[in-house]
Amino acid sequence: MAQQQMDLVKLFEEFGSEDKCHDFLEELRWPDGVKCPRCDSDKISRIAKRRQFDCDGCRYQFSVRVGTLFHDSKLPLWKWFLAVYVMGESKKGVSANQLKRMLGVSYKTAWYLCHRIRAAMHDESAPLLRGIVEADETYVGGKLRNRHHGDRAKQRAALGRRDNKTVVLGAVERGGQVRLRMAPDASSESVKGFLADVVHDDAEAIYTDSHRSYRGIADHNTRHEYVDHSRDEWVRGQIHTNTVESVWSLFDRSVIGAYHKLSVKHLPAYLDEAAFRWNNRENPFWFRDSILRLVEGDTLTFDALTHPQSP
Repeated sequence: MAQQQMDLVKLFEEFGSEDKCHDFLEELRWPDGVKCPRCDSDKISRIAKRRQFDCDGCRYQFSVRVGTLFHDSKLPLWKWFLAVYVMGESKKGVSANQLKRMLGVSYKTAWYLCHRIRAAMHDESAPLLRGIVEADETYVGGKLRNRHHGDRAKQRAALGRRDNKTVVLGAVERGGQVRLRMAPDASSESVKGFLADVVHDDAEAIYTDSHRSYRGIADHNTRHEYVDHSRDEWVRGQIHTNTVESVWSLFDRSVIGAYHKLSVKHLPAYLDEAAFRWNNRENPFWFRDSILRLVEGDTLTFDALTHPQSP
């Protein structure tokens, strides 16, 4: 069932009951009929009152949520669907606190829900960028210190304004998709490694600013052009980085207006969310695709989300 041009009214009309949501998930997960996730048998009995299935082969009882990102969630599916819709439609993002108020759940539940949806937005098989590609870097997080304690202190803070920030690299295909990645730094090695991973070898051109890390990225069939922002050069003919800077602008507004602050541990998830919204801005089936990703995604436990990072 293709969900085209989804809006809030249509969402409630088509998924206003738990049975409708379950039927939709079942059709997405098993278009050729329900199969046991343990033994792959198609000899299944329904336990209608519990919205579960009983495998006649191995006697495993399961629901449509088992083994998906919906796994172990007691939240009604209509609330899941509403959260997916709100996160996908909010160009500047939506906070867990806002979803908490909208769905009438605890902050912990809303936070966990948001991160499971972000996990579904991660795209491991994204195609390489082609044509004309714009590349740029930005710095996320951190605050300038001693900003109000004299000119000398301000100068020192300005010199070290990026010391406590995290580098994010971005590349966007003109008229196409974006790729975002957290990086240890903005060195030539990091930048070139990122571009090698996300840009096709046959790309026509890569446009950047004058950052020295981009020097040497051209090859025999991909040219490199740049604009020099330090000389107030922002556009030279078709050469500019306005598209990728639009991505940064939207992400900055998300941080400032919705999230307020992000941890380094979870920054990649927020980048996945931002990239998903950009890449699906003209996809009329984005809602269906999002639910399908939740069905196909691996279970994500709360402990995995909150466990401290390894040093």
